[in-house]
Amino acid sequence: MIKSVNPSNNQLIKEYPEIEKGKLQFIISESKKVFKDWSNTNFSFRTEILKKVAKILIEDKKRLAELMTLEMGKPILQSYAEVEKCAWVCEFYAENGEKFLSDEIIKTDFTKSYVTFQPLGIIFAIMPWNFPLWQVFRYAAPTLMAGNTCILKHASNVSGCAIAIEEIFLKAGLPQNVFNTILLSASRIEELISHPDIQAISLTGSVPAGSSVAALAGKYLKKTLLELGGSDPYIVLKDADIELAVETCVTSRLINGGQSCIAAKRFIVEEDIYNEFVDRFVSLMETKKMGDPFNQNNDLGPQASVKLRDELHQQVIESIKRGAELKLGGFIPNVIGAFYPPTVLTNVLPGMPAFDEELFGPVASIIKAKDENDAIELANNSIFGLGAAIFTSDLQKGEMIAKTKLNAGNCFVNAFVRSDPRLPFGGIKQSGYGRELSIFGIREFVNIKTVVVK
Repeated sequence: MIKSVNPSNNQLIKEYPEIEKGKLQFIISESKKVFKDWSNTNFSFRTEILKKVAKILIEDKKRLAELMTLEMGKPILQSYAEVEKCAWVCEFYAENGEKFLSDEIIKTDFTKSYVTFQPLGIIFAIMPWNFPLWQVFRYAAPTLMAGNTCILKHASNVSGCAIAIEEIFLKAGLPQNVFNTILLSASRIEELISHPDIQAISLTGSVPAGSSVAALAGKYLKKTLLELGGSDPYIVLKDADIELAVETCVTSRLINGGQSCIAAKRFIVEEDIYNEFVDRFVSLMETKKMGDPFNQNNDLGPQASVKLRDELHQQVIESIKRGAELKLGGFIPNVIGAFYPPTVLTNVLPGMPAFDEELFGPVASIIKAKDENDAIELANNSIFGLGAAIFTSDLQKGEMIAKTKLNAGNCFVNAFVRSDPRLPFGGIKQSGYGRELSIFGIREFVNIKTVVVK
């Protein structure tokens, strides 16, 4: 059985039976059959479906937001915002999908030559718990708009959200089996990846999960898109607006309980302003309230599970043993649930978990840099390359550093890193490969076909 547990009180929400092998094979078969019809529908029909999905999301926002908060502990106001963002991505591809996939004429010596974009078939998605709706819709909206069919294996602890997503698509008029949710343990993923009718895999998750899926996909020669972990560096130069930098950095570190691949994690500050930044950062973190995620006055709910909370705490303890200084938090509260307080570590250096690893929770690592060049070197000293930010009053310099010096897929100046349907999103190094969102995202799972007429 697959269990969904409320991380606020460790109480079982519901148990779900895992899909039987025969039923799984039937769903794959039906998805393949319906692909023939779905891929031949016109863009106007697909557009109307996505617009209806967006409308349903907004109309049902309260229920969906409460379901996310119940299953993984997201603060309720952030859950509302997530539902709205899912509607946005559906509307974005409804409005732009046809344009993004229009034939592109290429002038050659032939009578006619062009590139056309054709759907591939069934795209299998393996999605995480931290953004239960957004991660799925940012994959599903462009994938469906391109004419593919979808099979979703969501994280087990958000099975209620997974089922709700399929129901939304069906309610919007999407034909049966164009989008399927399956409840499946991670140990059975090879059953799908190995299936000849699965054409590609999209995974958002941890580095070990990505490595495992990539190995299987390589074995069976399937295309993959991987969006993995991150240890995003935020550089704060001595000429930065410190108040803006501190507010932005704290906000980014605590979004979604700190459980975001693109949350700010390492704060690299020039030594001239290091002490002032630390004092202001700690003072602001102290004001953040932890508690019931359904209470709109709270900034921080529980972590997604006790197991994940305890793993985070061990990373903090190990970093302190190696010389990091604890300025705030860093303890397991004597309360029921998977709670962990806002935590600040200073004097963080390479070789500590707080520097080298992804800390998936409300723990900030503050690092002192000798100067601008040292800050950039420290920022790039990571196995990850998902997001990065730089704070400076010199916008020209900030843009240059973001463009040419920082090794990450998403680089922001004087703002925290976030995903946006209009912009490509993805990482490099062990943060994965491929791009979601924008024109690049919808072209990930199509056959980019050359057609030549002599």
